Amino acid sequence: MSIETNQTNDQQLENIQEQRGPQQQATFAIEGMTCASCSMRVEKGLKKVPGVIDAQVNLATEKALVTYDPTHTGMEQMVQKVEAVGYKALPIIAPVPTPVAVEPLDEAKMVLANLPSPAVSQEDEQRERKANTLERKRRLLILGVVLSLPVVILSMFFMDRFAGENILLLILTTPIWALVGWEFHRGAINTLRHGSANMDTLVSLGSTASYLLSVVATFFPHLVGGVTFYDTTALIVTLIFLGKYLEARAKGQTNAAIQKLIGLQARTAHVIRNGSEIELPIEQVQFGWELVVRPGEKIPVDGEVISGRSSVDESMITGESLPVEKAQGDAVVGATINQRGLLQMRATKVGADTVLAHIVRLVEQAQGSKAPIQRLADSISSVFVPVVLVIAALTFIAWAIIGHTIGIPVIGAGMNAGSTNAWITAIVAAVAVLVVACPCALGLATPTAIMVGTGKGAEQGILIKGGESLERIHAVRAVLLDKTGTITRGKPEVTDVLVLPDYQEHTIMRLAAIAEQGSEHPLAAAIVEGAKARGLTLTTYPEHFTALAGRGLEATVEGQTLLIGTRGLLRDHAIETDALEEQLTTLEAQGKTAMLIALDGKLAGVIAVADTVKDGSLEAIKQLHAQGLTVWMLTGDNRRTALAIADQVGIAPEHVLAEVLPEDKANQVKRLQEQGLVVAFAGDGINDAPALVQADAGIAMGTGTDVAMEASDITLVKGNLQSIATALTLSRATLRTIKQNLFWAFAYNVILVPTAILSPLIPFLKEQAPIFAAAAMALSSVTVVSNSLRLRRFGRSRRG
Repeated sequence: MSIETNQTNDQQLENIQEQRGPQQQATFAIEGMTCASCSMRVEKGLKKVPGVIDAQVNLATEKALVTYDPTHTGMEQMVQKVEAVGYKALPIIAPVPTPVAVEPLDEAKMVLANLPSPAVSQEDEQRERKANTLERKRRLLILGVVLSLPVVILSMFFMDRFAGENILLLILTTPIWALVGWEFHRGAINTLRHGSANMDTLVSLGSTASYLLSVVATFFPHLVGGVTFYDTTALIVTLIFLGKYLEARAKGQTNAAIQKLIGLQARTAHVIRNGSEIELPIEQVQFGWELVVRPGEKIPVDGEVISGRSSVDESMITGESLPVEKAQGDAVVGATINQRGLLQMRATKVGADTVLAHIVRLVEQAQGSKAPIQRLADSISSVFVPVVLVIAALTFIAWAIIGHTIGIPVIGAGMNAGSTNAWITAIVAAVAVLVVACPCALGLATPTAIMVGTGKGAEQGILIKGGESLERIHAVRAVLLDKTGTITRGKPEVTDVLVLPDYQEHTIMRLAAIAEQGSEHPLAAAIVEGAKARGLTLTTYPEHFTALAGRGLEATVEGQTLLIGTRGLLRDHAIETDALEEQLTTLEAQGKTAMLIALDGKLAGVIAVADTVKDGSLEAIKQLHAQGLTVWMLTGDNRRTALAIADQVGIAPEHVLAEVLPEDKANQVKRLQEQGLVVAFAGDGINDAPALVQADAGIAMGTGTDVAMEASDITLVKGNLQSIATALTLSRATLRTIKQNLFWAFAYNVILVPTAILSPLIPFLKEQAPIFAAAAMALSSVTVVSNSLRLRRFGRSRRG
């Protein structure tokens, strides 16, 4: 039974792109962001640019992904908008190789081949820039710690012990406030110039207030008393700077999966030109060039083997540990390792078109995406800093009034003026509020978990499109599996050819194979291969061919009318099938797909094709059942054949949907959704794309078509059903981590901001409230990132 599609793979992809309109995407590296308020400000600014359809700014990756209409705006306008709101944007432009005709290498190219690649990629530049920034932070942190230690020791144990103590504290504290704290002051000044505020504003205000109060107390003690807060200034700046340094280090670790994937790529390739072999940087390899890969070397780019035999380790791409045999005509993937034979290959995909580049691009897009659960955090982050500034101002006013009216000298008890005590108490409480409030944890809660989760998935051959996909997958309660290519191998073989007495087996087989030539359906390919295996020559093509979706085909071969398909197809042409009904029943009970053959209006025979179950399908479905999921199987086969396959893999008969036409797959998904089920659909064919889109979560098998992968939420590079269970477990672990992070971020601010307001009443805080606040703020962001990094341990005892 052949199912033809009227459109090719490329045409399907073009249709999907046309439906989206003339949209393009641009990625920018954003510099200067320090908290969630910053990322929200950049995002809102970009969305206001005419022609921008959507913008997502990720604090963890420090990148912006913008979808825009190129007929209305361009990158220059977006960069200007980011600069207008106080930050810097650097476009990240992915190299797009242009296929060129094969041409001889001239002497100039031969010389160039022996030189190192002159260009350093933008990603390398960005990594180097971040490494330099981290090293600069480390040096400043060391300076802050070295100077803060004597300030704290002097303030705690030697207060008022010797003359000039405050001058010494001022000398030690000033470099901390001015140099280590300059990053906060600069950010605060920059945002102030653009009429906004962020985390830098809070830290700068808090540290500057305590510093200036101490300076005044040092030189004009008659105005504010003799109590200084140099230790508070030093520890506010140093502790928060320590937190930002640890956060930057941890954020670098969240991106380890991307770096590992990029590191898989070969650096050079051995190119054969004019009978000579030369070594070229991988960036210079072009479409159509012939390459040599020796045992132990990495395959440089995607291509096709033109001579030689070998086994190739594809574990770095698919996660499968067993090597795959490769011979002439087989496809090979760049970054995989040639193990034992010499291969000569032709480059078919280079640069940004390779499988590895595609995987890296998908993971980067996923890591830059947002989950719907983040919307509440984003809403709060957009107003967080202004609200904190108002709360700090009210705290100052309230304690000043309380100190003056009730006369409670909380801080500086040794001073004579109770009113002065009130002002200092009010300032210290306000500083504590400014310093303890932390919008950073809110901004990092979701993106850090998504970065680690999607990166970990990529390591195991599971490509997740983004945060929204993760959240949808988490809610899945039913999994609908397409049989062919998902549960089974998708490469059926002819097992039986039965003919009636008036016909010969080889004649029926040859005519059927001729009719099926040109069809891309697995069953058609099985008949063609079966005929060739029997030594039959297929020298012609059908004079007429009509595909009947879900039922079979009608063709004219060598002047004879041929029908291949189901009972229903033959009965529609008034052809009785009773003569082979017993054989049909037997074959279908064995799980085989039986296709009836009719010649010139008469029943001639039946060809049976079997598609074997994939290794691991039974175990994978057991895992899905163990997770409390309902597993359904969908197929175009008749019910008897479908039940035989379902029985082999443990799917209940009532969960088998048989004789489903290709165009009806999406409707079957919809029917399950109407029953209140959150449905994941897994498939690999072109005709699976509508069902993948209709499903709450679409899962494409990596062994399938580009169209299926384009329409899905998850792509399983291995094409292994066990990866579905792993993907579901990973998504749940990631979403659980996101919820833990958000809980911590909200609980931290809800508990500690009121504590800072009331700090003058808490005995162990009083003067030290800002110091405790700084330590708590530094800890909050580091806690969120560290919690996300726990996902890196996912799967260590698992093999998906």
